[in-house]
Amino acid sequence: MESCHNTERDIDKLLAKFESYKSQYDSNLTQLEDQIGKLKEEINQLPADHVIDKHHQAVLGQYNKKIKNCGQKLSGQHKDLHSSVSRIGKTIDRNFDADCSSVIPGSFCHNAKQEKLLNTAVCEHYFRQGQLSLAEDISEEARLDIDDSWKQPFVQINEVLQSLRNHDLDLALEWTAKNHHELQQKGSSLEFMLHRMQFINIMRKGPHAQTEALRYSRKFQAFADGHSKEIQMLMGSFLYMKHGLANSPYSSLLDEQNWDEICDMFMRDSCSILGLSLDSPLLASFTAGCTALPALIAIKSVIEQRQCSGVLTDKDELPIDIDLAHDQHYHSIFACPILRQQTTENNPPMRLTCGHIISRDALNKLIAGSKVKCPYCPMIQSPVDAKRVYF
Repeated sequence: MESCHNTERDIDKLLAKFESYKSQYDSNLTQLEDQIGKLKEEINQLPADHVIDKHHQAVLGQYNKKIKNCGQKLSGQHKDLHSSVSRIGKTIDRNFDADCSSVIPGSFCHNAKQEKLLNTAVCEHYFRQGQLSLAEDISEEARLDIDDSWKQPFVQINEVLQSLRNHDLDLALEWTAKNHHELQQKGSSLEFMLHRMQFINIMRKGPHAQTEALRYSRKFQAFADGHSKEIQMLMGSFLYMKHGLANSPYSSLLDEQNWDEICDMFMRDSCSILGLSLDSPLLASFTAGCTALPALIAIKSVIEQRQCSGVLTDKDELPIDIDLAHDQHYHSIFACPILRQQTTENNPPMRLTCGHIISRDALNKLIAGSKVKCPYCPMIQSPVDAKRVYF
């Protein structure tokens, strides 16, 4: 993070210098253009057979000198600006490791199945982003057999989202009507918020749309139990319809931020109904990787200094703990109470017959002969009776 701040500071200095250079450049050129324009008008007003006298020759010489000095000054500033741009590149090289791939040696796609999963994740990401043609091209080049029924929900979500960004609510209201029961089961407020925004759009039309707004407000009866205060606020806005909501205590109803909130709410609820995470797996992995990368680069430099080997491998676990944000936690985590280690695919949690859970490595260490004694209770049991637990 400190590296980013250092680079950002240098970029800010460069932008400030560029703005100063641009301001001086515009000012000097404008001044010269005005002076030359006035001189040209004076010369044009002279008779055609008039010989330019010494006065005009001296003035032309002064302007020529000014133009030359101004050009030299701007050229010098441009060289200084170019050197500042070059320093940005050096700052980036100094603060960032260009060879990030060296922290994890080897390939992360060990077989065709893993490669297919990665390509599918890339396609899903671009389908989510609405870049359908790009996703189709990747699917074709990777020879993925993607069914239309799989990608159709992503296409529909992007169509609705694009219409919301254009302040069009029709597709979103149609979508919520089709998914009414699922939204109710999840306790979503999306349907009410869409009707609320449609009501506000009608109120924007002015006093002549009062009857239309009153008729539309009947739709709020279905949401009275959970949104009574919001409905009361909407009804109160009728008092200021004649003078306009923008100059009333209800001006917040017209805030553009309301559209952003609806877009976010739609994405969250639509993904929830489809059983998807809010962010694509590719984006979630990339974000987690960016968080882990600085720590991995730091430990790589320590390894090189101490000439250690075998610490950074292509196994399923990292040599250090990485603290990810809470919204990046997607799976249950079980730490063995005996070895104090997080369980993995190769060392899964095991349930003893007495009900206590420990890791497989801990179970193997506790075996004495053909029996194992639970570390939490006096029960002695056979290790083969332990069952793997799936969270």
